[in-house]
Amino acid sequence: MPYVVTRSCCADASCVLACPVNCIHPAPGEPGFGRTEMLYVDPRTCVDCGACTTACPVDALKPHTALTEAELPFLEVNRAYYDTHPHDDRTPMALVPPQRRIRAGELRVAVVGAGPAGLFAADELLRHPGVRVTVHDRLPTPYGLARAGVAPDHQDTKQVTGVFRAIESQPGFTYRLNTRVGHDLRHEDLLRDHHAVLYAVGAATDRRLGIEGEELPGSVSATDFVAWYNGHPDHSAADYPLDGERAVVIGNGNVALDVARVLTADPEKLARTDISDRALAALRASRVREVVVLGRRGPAEAAFTLPELLATAALDDIDVLVEGWPADLPTDATPRTRVLSELAARPPRPGLRRLVLRFQTAPTRLEGGDRVTGLTVTRTELRTREGAVEAAPTQDTETLETSLVLRAIGYRARPVPGLPFDEDTGTVPHRQGRVEPGVYVAGWIKRGPTGFIGTNKSCAQETVEALLDDWDAGHLTDPTPGPAPAPHPDAIGLDGWRAIDASERAAGLRQGRPRVKLVDRERLLAAARATTRTTRSTRTGEGR
Repeated sequence: MPYVVTRSCCADASCVLACPVNCIHPAPGEPGFGRTEMLYVDPRTCVDCGACTTACPVDALKPHTALTEAELPFLEVNRAYYDTHPHDDRTPMALVPPQRRIRAGELRVAVVGAGPAGLFAADELLRHPGVRVTVHDRLPTPYGLARAGVAPDHQDTKQVTGVFRAIESQPGFTYRLNTRVGHDLRHEDLLRDHHAVLYAVGAATDRRLGIEGEELPGSVSATDFVAWYNGHPDHSAADYPLDGERAVVIGNGNVALDVARVLTADPEKLARTDISDRALAALRASRVREVVVLGRRGPAEAAFTLPELLATAALDDIDVLVEGWPADLPTDATPRTRVLSELAARPPRPGLRRLVLRFQTAPTRLEGGDRVTGLTVTRTELRTREGAVEAAPTQDTETLETSLVLRAIGYRARPVPGLPFDEDTGTVPHRQGRVEPGVYVAGWIKRGPTGFIGTNKSCAQETVEALLDDWDAGHLTDPTPGPAPAPHPDAIGLDGWRAIDASERAAGLRQGRPRVKLVDRERLLAAARATTRTTRSTRTGEGR
């Protein structure tokens, strides 16, 4: 097999379009595109040309001769996909759909949310002449979870920000960062000044466990913990109890594995990443030696992706173990359960930090007085009901001693002022992204917290198609001239963001790191203002 996809990728189809023999699937328009864990190279038809590697924004494709030992399992992952999905009925080249033509006139759109969903939506809109997009975000920096959610040891995944930089460099694109819609600007202001408003605000909170003791100090949200070590301005000053030898993570998705890896990682390796300096100092002083990751159901139902599991299993300085896994490989084994079975068979390696994956275990109560001292858990039995596997509690309980419990059981969106909201799904009701003509949604506020970075691209495409349909049909109201709201003095535009970005990168260069993040709002604003003063001085001749 000449080339191999080696991780969950952005799935924006750049490599699909670059491949001259159409050997990368699922491609746009095919079942599974934007929903599978990754893309796959067909070993039967790849011609070893390397075109895909030049197109991939996150360096996910490698020739088989360049694979590390930890990446060798991806040879089988790529091959196995085509055993189930042969893709025999395909044309010899990836097809580019014809460019849609929209009716003439300037179309002005406000996008609320500068994460992947919002930026992919802006990109889809700006493909059409005459469209102008202003992207708003309450934070002083864009890119959402691509900046504040991806684990610092996944710097390759963060390379997708290069795609976002290309998007924000297009004519017709502007930022209005550090601006809270509903406070600094109202929904009505956006509707008055634009033909359409597209909300891509994501899911900013986490789901609750609903068990006794959840409010005790030491019981924390993995969402907040991830934001802390990634330097999110709202969480940068937080403190977490890292003085115990064991931490417990509840949940078995990718976020749970990210948190467990960061807690057990060698701080000196993290020091070469863009992790928050405050978090790095805390992790250097941490006494945590073991992280237990709990899942209510079994290994087959785990929510983490195969690439994430393989990356975790390949860690050579952490003892990765599986508890409660049968010694015999199931007859219906999947690539994921095969990896877990191999981990379960590993002998312990004393002296290393431990990451323990423990299945069929449900939390029932957090113990402690003025802080968490333990977590009582119950063993579960798996039952199938209406085709779904459920975890039923048993009478088998135990208490794990711990001072830190992190819940990583999913994100949840907040209601958007002025929009309807479905409390059950945590989404804004819509039809193909259309809330009503002139108001649209994309990303997690539209579909719930599912999918990968690339899923936001196909999601945004659907929403933008609905918006352009309304534009062509004359259903969008023209902006209304009138008194503008008082300008927000601390709003940050594209030049301000570029100054922040340059400042962080320059500090990183001096330390041998990708960047050193500015995590305090005032320092972020100061960096943005510095370029504003410089730009004004250059334009007016001041300071000569």
